[in-house]
Amino acid sequence: MRVSHHFGGQTQLPVAIQTWVIPPGGFEGPHRHDGAEPLTEFYQVLEGQARMRVGDMVYELGPGDSVLAPSDVDHDLHNTGEGELRVLTVWGPPGSFDMSNFGSHRLAEQQRQTAR
Repeated sequence: MRVSHHFGGQTQLPVAIQTWVIPPGGFEGPHRHDGAEPLTEFYQVLEGQARMRVGDMVYELGPGDSVLAPSDVDHDLHNTGEGELRVLTVWGPPGSFDMSNFGSHRLAEQQRQTAR
């Protein structure tokens, strides 16, 4: 697996941003991040095909699909395609903040409500 760390420690955000390239048949391996410094991980497939297990759920993923792995849940990622799997990962400590003052967030929420 090749990992590119984007702006390592320089974003002034409490997250790491990486691109992973996993060869055919490769995998991340089952793990969780719930110790003294818990981490939540976001995965988005940029290219290729993958299977990701998060707890009891199994997801078949392709380009544009994303999955969130909470800190206290076992998860793993496998390249199930014939070519390389390219994945954007963003990980950091669990938490939240109020995004209601941001126009793009309000617009996304409005669109979710009308889609229901």
